[in-house]
Amino acid sequence: MERTQLRSTTTTPTKRRSLSGYIGVLLRGFAMGSADVVPGVSGGTIAFITGIYEELLDSIRMIGQPQFWRAVLGLRVTEALQLVNFTFMVTLLAGIATAIVTLAPGIEWLMANQPVLLWSFFLGLVLASVVTVSRKIPRWTPPLWLALIVGTVGAFWLVGLVPTQTPEAWWFLILSGALAICAMILPGISGSFILVLLSKYQFFINAVNQRDLVSITLAGIGAVVGIVSFAQVLSWLFKRYHDLTVALLTGFMLGSLRKVWPWKEVLATITDRHGELIPTVERNILPSLTVNGAFNLEIVYAVLLAIAGFSLVVLLEQWANSHSGKSAIDQAKV
Repeated sequence: MERTQLRSTTTTPTKRRSLSGYIGVLLRGFAMGSADVVPGVSGGTIAFITGIYEELLDSIRMIGQPQFWRAVLGLRVTEALQLVNFTFMVTLLAGIATAIVTLAPGIEWLMANQPVLLWSFFLGLVLASVVTVSRKIPRWTPPLWLALIVGTVGAFWLVGLVPTQTPEAWWFLILSGALAICAMILPGISGSFILVLLSKYQFFINAVNQRDLVSITLAGIGAVVGIVSFAQVLSWLFKRYHDLTVALLTGFMLGSLRKVWPWKEVLATITDRHGELIPTVERNILPSLTVNGAFNLEIVYAVLLAIAGFSLVVLLEQWANSHSGKSAIDQAKV
């Protein structure tokens, strides 16, 4: 059983966890990292539905707070580590990093060779996430419906933007890391897709696979600055406008379905620095029912994978609820 210990009214609640509790955090991190590898799917969505989203935000937010830096400058190491929920964060980041390093080659292969099946699985994930997250709001009012519509339209427009060629200078790699990490912690907005828009997704996938530590470090610097800054805003919104923020984020996920629709027609491409064609403009289409005169079995496989993705999210939510009693999102309202 996880217990919540309040250090003070000005700091973040920290959970005392058993070994099994931290294994659960590690698995949540692995699920987040798995999602973040794919353009169009957000690791923030996984954090949201598994009940650690606000704990994650508050832990990150604390890095930018005066009490943390007073503890650091005063060499009160134990206090500083407690303030940022250090064990939780390290465990979660270990899970994310493990997923990115181990799954990046496989995801890259699936994106190139089985895109319909891969997107079908994630379509089910996002659809289930919309249903799951929307249930965090006990009563939908007109302002909440308006926030949902705004989020949906905004995300629908964003994922339809066309990538452009961008520099590979050190400053742009830092900027790319900052923008991607801000999107990565937003349910429904994929950090990987932001990298696609910046023409840096393939670049960073190659950097991970080839262990390009310089590029990875530059992106990491941008990610740290970006996520600490953005967490201040998100945490403030959750504490003051909880249901409105949840409605907006639900809209983000709903609008992102435009990106994860499995069947697409490529209308325009660009050539990357390796001479490979990268799609820039795509149109969602319906699948063909027949292929060479026979029924298109790909449709069956796609539907089954979408159901599997949907079921996985439902199981994740049930597992998270059984381990924590209630999610951190709901605790924020107490």
